[in-house]
Amino acid sequence: MLLQLLPLFPSDNITNMASVAGLMVVWWITEALPLAATALLPLVLFPLLGITSGKEVAAVYMNSTIFLFIGGFVLALSMQRWGLHTRIAMRIIGWFHGSAMLMLLGFMVTSAFLSMWISNTATATMLLPIGLAVYARAAEQLDESDRQKLLTAMMLGIAYSCSIGGTGTLIGTPPNLAMQRIFQITFPDAPEISFAKWLLFALPLTVTMLVTTWLVIAYRYTGRGFTPLRFSNEEIKGLADRPMSFEEKAVAVVFTLTAFCWMFRQDIVIGGFSIPGWSNLFDNARLVNDGTIAVAAALILFCIPSRNRQQFNRVADSDIINNLPWNIVLLFGGGFALARGFTESGLSGYIGQQFIDMQGLDPAVLVAGISAIVVFLTEVTSNTATSQILLPVVASVARQIEVNPLLLMLPVTLSASMAFMMPVATPPNAIVFASGRLLIRDMIKTGFIINIIAIILITVQTWFVGRAIFDIDLATMPLWAR
Repeated sequence: MLLQLLPLFPSDNITNMASVAGLMVVWWITEALPLAATALLPLVLFPLLGITSGKEVAAVYMNSTIFLFIGGFVLALSMQRWGLHTRIAMRIIGWFHGSAMLMLLGFMVTSAFLSMWISNTATATMLLPIGLAVYARAAEQLDESDRQKLLTAMMLGIAYSCSIGGTGTLIGTPPNLAMQRIFQITFPDAPEISFAKWLLFALPLTVTMLVTTWLVIAYRYTGRGFTPLRFSNEEIKGLADRPMSFEEKAVAVVFTLTAFCWMFRQDIVIGGFSIPGWSNLFDNARLVNDGTIAVAAALILFCIPSRNRQQFNRVADSDIINNLPWNIVLLFGGGFALARGFTESGLSGYIGQQFIDMQGLDPAVLVAGISAIVVFLTEVTSNTATSQILLPVVASVARQIEVNPLLLMLPVTLSASMAFMMPVATPPNAIVFASGRLLIRDMIKTGFIINIIAIILITVQTWFVGRAIFDIDLATMPLWAR
């Protein structure tokens, strides 16, 4: 209402769009309504305010990125239903034993790997009781002070690595998919950000952040003076080595084939080295995208009959559909609608013009500054909402100051997942804190250190790896961004 009354913008259309965006930002931050309900505002307000038609805005809520998310989540829920995620977790944890540091690393590697494919909330929920059980066995060998150190280390390790792992794949966390789609909407002529390209870009950061976080936690809680820990991992191996059911094998095969198809759909080019993608083998295969593959995998799981008819008739069924996080689907749609509204109304261009003075700044300083702002902002706001609010803005700024938009959009996306200080920042943080085994001061102190490390590593990753993978030339503005 305030924006409507004040003469802040050059046209009614821009004023209307700014009013809708401002209302959504306030409601998302304050959670005056459920996040998904706020995401529905463009469906009503865009047509009423003349920003775009109801038909056009409705189409934004269902697209290939949404289907990539839905198909990936069907795969993840099927893994959880038949216990494949537990087997993977037990197998990885079983490789790391002999000391507190190695046990901590085992849980962190497991958390990060699973979070690349299933939701970080599900990963944290699954690994928390396993971690507490393993801790109880290991604590028998430790004195009281070392027990508390080990417990704190494991709780923080599980929470932090769930968030870190999600950055590694497009389907790992909502901000990644939000960035992919907002980039497509804002720059329709730009090259596609495929699953494989994102993996090549983000995985080095995931690994580096995981190792660095492990070292920080290990030094703070299991470092000097900590008794070497020896314990039997036969129980863990027993869970990992139990016979696989038919359904578990089916999910494992579909999961492996899906990951392969995602990674090798397009040509993978690194410098002068190239791996041809399988989409080159068939004429119509070039029309396939990552969402197509995800839906195909989901359909296969729905078609495979279960041999355990007492529980379920098929490997995936209607219960899986009912358990899909439709609130996140709507939240995606709201963010995509915002991006479309920014472009259609001219608000994106207007915002970009206000930052014309930033044209003389060193791009590396811009990347570091944006990373710092988002890392600390997302401590108190939803990471999905934060990325969906800021991505159209930084895209406009990049276009105005004539730098490749990816140079600013990539750090926003990565930084939105790096929230380590507050229990409310991410579901994994909240889950481990709710166990009652963790003091908030430990999360804040350790999280602040890792936040600073994340800002540095994201800046370095974007500046070197991002520029190489996405062919970002600092001296040239790409034609698709003009």
